[in-house]
Amino acid sequence: MRVHRGRSLLVAAVAAAIVVSAIAASSASAVLLKIQGGQTVSYQPLRHAAALPFHTFDAAFKNMDYNGGPVMPSNTDYMVLWSPGGLSAYPREYVSGIARFFKDLAHDNGGNQNVDSVSTQYNDLTGAFAKYDVTFGGALVDTHPYPKSLCPVNTPVIACLTDLQIQQELERFVTERHLKRDLSHEYYLMTPPHVETCFSDNPNSTPAFGGCSAGEIPDHLALFCAYHGQTVISPMLFYANDPFVAGNPGCDDGNHPNGISDGALEGGLSHEHNESITDPIPNDAWTNGAGALHGSEIGDQCNTEMGKPLGTHNGAKYNQVINGHFYWYQEEWSNQGHRCLQRFTLNGPAPTATFTATAGPGPTMTFDATGSTASGGIAFFSWQFNDAFAAETVERTTPVITHTFPESASYAVGLAVFGPDGLSIGTGGIVTTGHSGFTPGFTFSPATPAAGQTVTFSGLTTLSRKRVKNYLWEFGDGSTGSGANPTHAYAKPGTYKVKAVLFSGIGSAFPGAGAAPVVTQEITVS
Repeated sequence: MRVHRGRSLLVAAVAAAIVVSAIAASSASAVLLKIQGGQTVSYQPLRHAAALPFHTFDAAFKNMDYNGGPVMPSNTDYMVLWSPGGLSAYPREYVSGIARFFKDLAHDNGGNQNVDSVSTQYNDLTGAFAKYDVTFGGALVDTHPYPKSLCPVNTPVIACLTDLQIQQELERFVTERHLKRDLSHEYYLMTPPHVETCFSDNPNSTPAFGGCSAGEIPDHLALFCAYHGQTVISPMLFYANDPFVAGNPGCDDGNHPNGISDGALEGGLSHEHNESITDPIPNDAWTNGAGALHGSEIGDQCNTEMGKPLGTHNGAKYNQVINGHFYWYQEEWSNQGHRCLQRFTLNGPAPTATFTATAGPGPTMTFDATGSTASGGIAFFSWQFNDAFAAETVERTTPVITHTFPESASYAVGLAVFGPDGLSIGTGGIVTTGHSGFTPGFTFSPATPAAGQTVTFSGLTTLSRKRVKNYLWEFGDGSTGSGANPTHAYAKPGTYKVKAVLFSGIGSAFPGAGAAPVVTQEITVS
């Protein structure tokens, strides 16, 4: 984990003790925080955090690598406004301005005129791409009382919530409202001014309380502007925490073409929105897998990089025009061209990625990606074996690689194939040492069910040397499930594509242990 500008800090959120390690990454040192018993999130650091020298990167263009996890093929976004006193606790036009931003994004779906188009080049092994396909679910007001503050409350702070408390409230709220939990829905928690957040309730951790939001007092605790992740509580839910940071110089440069709501967009909402689409379970889909920026996502590598202004509106600069309205927020990382961009249009055909897995002696396996292609030839093959703490991707210019795993087990493997301009494609699968080919992530019974008949699904219980702690199932008919052994009955005959996410931990980026691959199978119902 790291606190430098443009880098991802991966924090497990449910707290008992915090283990702090420091290891070298290229020419820079990185502080890794692991809170035992929890999951990970990716946050936007404060603007004044130190940047790394731009010459220390991995070999493969300093690009995003693929770890085998899911992307969001579309995203329905909800604002959850948690305020016991209702909307009066928020500044005038703050909520309406953010709602207009989401509606404007949805209006321009499928276009290439704003930052959301940059995400469309990233895929997952199921064949899904992170499309620019936004739906605004609405602004939902949660007036449930705040729980007892477990982190510092010093004037003007009126409440301080841990990430676990946020997860618990979102799970309660979503359940109460019968809202969906799947790879197309995300919940943006937006608290009013002076309601702050810390990652844990432990004052003796390093940093204290795991680090806190930008408005926390004393300000030496302030570490982040916003973050995204998935709940460790089952059933899995995708969320972002966007505390009120408008006007805070650590998160907001004060350039507001629309008003105070612009502070939320620059202060993390746009950053986390695009990272959620391309890497919804942090460091398990697209993330920088090696070098000084190991662990950073597409927003992290462009944090505070705004690009060229397009003009001014209301005396302020803007760099985005969405549905005819003017906005100002950061760029996102593009693998094609390997740079930060305000907007993206695919240039040329995408590469293809495929590989075979052949068992060798003991825990050794050989992987062959000879069948992969890229226009102009393949520049790099980037392999992620998800088998060790803080393991970096292994980059090769040739398609065949032999890898010895630490012990005999099933592992999630990811492969990214890069063309000469950095354009990429990802694939992956689960392999089991001693066995050639790929291991299904789940089985189901009966093999050919009839409509209305109960089908039992069974997911792997250990993966990449870790227990699978959380499952997300999408049964292909709009229904979802959780747990290792869910059941489901299909109402109509047909062929359904079942998708499951098996979360045993984050990919081998910082802090690195376990994996969360997406797996899929078809089931035919008679």
